[in-house]
Amino acid sequence: MTAILTNPQERTRFLKFMAVGVIGAVVDFGIMNLFSKLFGMSLVIAGTISFICAIFSNFIWNRFWTYPDSRSRPISRQLVMFFVVNVAGLAIRLPILHYLEPPMRSFFAGLSLNLLTPVFLGKNFTLAVAVGVVMLWNFFVNRYWTYNDIDKENS
Repeated sequence: MTAILTNPQERTRFLKFMAVGVIGAVVDFGIMNLFSKLFGMSLVIAGTISFICAIFSNFIWNRFWTYPDSRSRPISRQLVMFFVVNVAGLAIRLPILHYLEPPMRSFFAGLSLNLLTPVFLGKNFTLAVAVGVVMLWNFFVNRYWTYNDIDKENS
């Protein structure tokens, strides 16, 4: 964590990782809302599908933009490593989605503004919390495991 604060290159990587995360969040929220609204899927199912789609989007962006100097491993191995980190992130995410959604829906129960129903707000705020928590996990584990070869090349 202190490297982000003291090392400009690490700070830039973190900012790029966050930008990639925003793109991934758009993919994640868009697909989750599409699948839950159009197909009536539960948040856990729709959120799992949207998460997998966001993983692939994030991997491509991170591989070629955030960590372009990380090339000592074949892309297939790095994708597997990235996927493993994200599956662990999914294990963090699913309980948040499952247990936080009901109280969030209750919290918004008195509010309904056309599309902004308590169900919509509850699902989206729950997903936002899960995305924030998992983003921190993903950055640190990917930086020091999946993309740790940049340290070797820059030493």
